[in-house]
Amino acid sequence: MHSSAPHILNLGVLAHIDAGKTSLTERLLHAAGVIDEVGRVDDGNTQTDSLALERQRGITIKSAVVSFAVDGTTVNLIDTPGHPDFIAEVERVLSVLDGAVLVISAVEGVQAQTRVLMRTLRRLRIPTLIFVNKTDRRGARQEGVLKHIADRLTPDIVPMGTVCGLGTREARFAAFHAGDAESRGFTARLTELLAGHDDALLSAYVDDAASLSYDRLRTELARQTRRALVHPVFFGSAATGVGVRELTDGIREFLPASAGDPEGQVSGSVFKVERGTAGEKIAYVRMFSGTVRTRDRMDTGTGTGTEAKVTAVSVFEQGTDVRRQEVRAGQIGKLWGLADVRIGDVIGVPRPGTEHTGHFFAPPTLETVVTPLRPADRGALHLALTRLAEQDPLIDLRQDDIRQEVSVSLYGEVQKEVIQATLAADFGLDVSFRETTTICVERLAGTGSAFEIIDKEPNPFLATVGLRVEPAPVGAGVEFRLGVELGSMPYAFFRAVEETVRETLHQGVHGWRVPDCTVTMTHCGYWPRQSHAHGTFDKSMSSTAGDFRNLTPLVLMDALRRAGTVVHEPMHRFRLDVPADTFGAVLPALTRLRAVPHTPTTNGASYHLEGDIPAQQVHALEQMLPGLTRGEGELESAFDHYEPVRGGSVPTRARTDHDPLHRKDYLLRVVRRTSGGAREAAR
Repeated sequence: MHSSAPHILNLGVLAHIDAGKTSLTERLLHAAGVIDEVGRVDDGNTQTDSLALERQRGITIKSAVVSFAVDGTTVNLIDTPGHPDFIAEVERVLSVLDGAVLVISAVEGVQAQTRVLMRTLRRLRIPTLIFVNKTDRRGARQEGVLKHIADRLTPDIVPMGTVCGLGTREARFAAFHAGDAESRGFTARLTELLAGHDDALLSAYVDDAASLSYDRLRTELARQTRRALVHPVFFGSAATGVGVRELTDGIREFLPASAGDPEGQVSGSVFKVERGTAGEKIAYVRMFSGTVRTRDRMDTGTGTGTEAKVTAVSVFEQGTDVRRQEVRAGQIGKLWGLADVRIGDVIGVPRPGTEHTGHFFAPPTLETVVTPLRPADRGALHLALTRLAEQDPLIDLRQDDIRQEVSVSLYGEVQKEVIQATLAADFGLDVSFRETTTICVERLAGTGSAFEIIDKEPNPFLATVGLRVEPAPVGAGVEFRLGVELGSMPYAFFRAVEETVRETLHQGVHGWRVPDCTVTMTHCGYWPRQSHAHGTFDKSMSSTAGDFRNLTPLVLMDALRRAGTVVHEPMHRFRLDVPADTFGAVLPALTRLRAVPHTPTTNGASYHLEGDIPAQQVHALEQMLPGLTRGEGELESAFDHYEPVRGGSVPTRARTDHDPLHRKDYLLRVVRRTSGGAREAAR
């Protein structure tokens, strides 16, 4: 029998880079008695930053899990990256959270990444507290930051106190309490805000506002915070510890504990995979229901139908992970023994409502070629990058066997440093990178068809394949249809055609992926299994799946050429705030970068401008902006959509397949199915 389920809160700490969230994590652990001394990011001795590069750069790259107790509740604290290059890591953490603390600097206020994070937290309805850090720093603001939050993040905020001695080392946070003179204005603002989300409260407010007690309002604040309708705001300093106790009390009072039945059906999510000292895989899993025990056999949802035995379990308790026999609903644990596990895998059955959820953030739009400094390391490099891709599924590898090169997808330049440092430290590989390029896509301009008939020139393969390609709406994906009878040839041949179609569409006419189209098979034919008089199978007279796999790329590429494809480049939506007197210098710079600004609006002495800019130009804009605006310009950008490339030459991507665009070369590269037909066709 199980004892009653423990109270657990899985909490994420999120922020723009350098807002101080790792320092806040240290303070929370120190206040809970988990660590004896508060580490400093600058000294590289913090509890959660474990990668050498994290300590060197002072930024958090991989999410780390530590735990502490608050009045009987175990809080699993997940420290996440603030740098936009590591947004994939944040994305995975969001799927396992019960609540979040969003850290904002009292000096810089709301920054670009803060807005991206808050939009996502609100969309996912994750209960969130806001902690305004660095109140002891010169230039710290209270009312200005609250206005910044209300204007740029959400107006549904509740300041939970006031700061005395703002901007000095003596800064203190005074929380509002019932009966305080300062709390009267707080109570009035709180009543109005809460009434806007609750009709019963609104009626009571209209009938007799004085009848609403402070305790009732506080209870209602907790209820609405847990529903992610409102966001209490705390002030303090992770450096001095001011405000941390009040924030801890707020975490206990306002954020919901994990729900889930330990006796229910097993359901969990793998949000991180790492390798142990012996090279074994270790899966970080959040359990939503049920219990996983040592020696249980688990299907990790890999689609293979195979099960693996859990050989060891640890659960996060009191600051670190502790070996246990089981991990239960609500807990975060580490599982050993799941050799094929990948990030995003489901343990047991999917969590209700998550069966069709995709990425919360945009995919990476940049890529670079990774080259070993020692040519003999090529094989080891590919193996090492494959290991890294296991830990980060948004690191997409692209192997070019012809040029003996491998490319990786990126969010930004800092990711190069991380990959380089990790390869050197963990695998002993020294690498360099080519210049970063943009990942484009191809979209169909129209409809195109092509077919080749068995035993008719110029087809050297024992197969008949006809395909029609048609445009599909953005986001529709690739749909394969049959325009012929399913029973007209063996199912294995149809499957070979469909699989090859999907694989071939990764490299369209210009070498870019074709993400959205409908492909219909219009012609099919084969030669059935032939035997000689003495009963032996004759390959030269019988169709195989290989014939269909080799012919399909030629037919599909002909159909794509006839339809025509247009190369689209990734576009970012940008938001720009600049001093009014610098707007005249900024506008021509945007034009030179092929940006398309919308109508500007004025906000006091500044201009606010939104628009679209090619992804490949964002880095250049970031570098130019400080000089154009005396360092006062604020830029926020994020991937938004793809647009046709305009002006200049159409960008192409080097092919990594057998190049079905060039028939003679293609036929020389593929395996020939007939005794001489392919050779004749290649001449």
